[in-house]
Amino acid sequence: MFTIGDFARHGRVSVRMLRHYDATGLLRPAHVDPASSYRYYTATQLARLNRIIALKDLGFTLQQVQDIVDEKVSIEELRGMLRLRRAELETAMAAAGARLIQVEARLRAIESEGHMPTNDVVIKSVPAVRVAELTATAASFEPEDIGPVIGPLYDELFRCLGLAGITPTGPGVAYYEDAPEGEGRISVHAGVQVSAPLQDGTFRILDLPSLDQTATIVHRGSMDTVLPTAQALARWIDANDYQSTGYPREINLECPENRDDWVTELQAPVTRA
Repeated sequence: MFTIGDFARHGRVSVRMLRHYDATGLLRPAHVDPASSYRYYTATQLARLNRIIALKDLGFTLQQVQDIVDEKVSIEELRGMLRLRRAELETAMAAAGARLIQVEARLRAIESEGHMPTNDVVIKSVPAVRVAELTATAASFEPEDIGPVIGPLYDELFRCLGLAGITPTGPGVAYYEDAPEGEGRISVHAGVQVSAPLQDGTFRILDLPSLDQTATIVHRGSMDTVLPTAQALARWIDANDYQSTGYPREINLECPENRDDWVTELQAPVTRA
């Protein structure tokens, strides 16, 4: 038999953890000396310890772990629990990856502070354009709130257009407004240029008004990394005595399968300060 210290070293866990597992009934010592109250474990108990640690690392509660290792959970139930946990971990990994992209975008924005944009900023008017669009609400204008909303909107929009037999005639046009409910929420409009009659239905076809004066800049790459470009445009607007009068439109000039090769024009409505 092993003392609790020896067993902890062999199991690569802490003595404190083993005491906790004993107190909860998850892993009892094989023997407790009645005189000294010292705990002793056998090598065969390492198998149970390994299962406990593995299940705990997967995110199961200690009660769930105990039910599983004590075989109170059927194989079918265990399979379902593991599938659910796998889905949760995959979602968490995707969210962490998205956060890393936004951190990198913030870092690039910080690195470019104090520098004028190398991209050409052009002041121009934008004509009215007819678009088919779907709209939804995002919690805020932060990238992590906009991205999960606008992507599915475009997927659904193109599905609806296909069913309606309408072929886009120009690039995608995304634009934003403060949502009526307030609290920082944003109305997200995912649109694409079409030549079809005005309508309201499963999707809406409308004419976006012309913009007399916009400051435009071209962003190359995924919209997940647009922050440095957007802030470069903001610095140019401020440095050249303009002021923004609304959210910029996003014109998807090129959208190949590889998002890193996207080309998007930002059109920020401005007026002289």
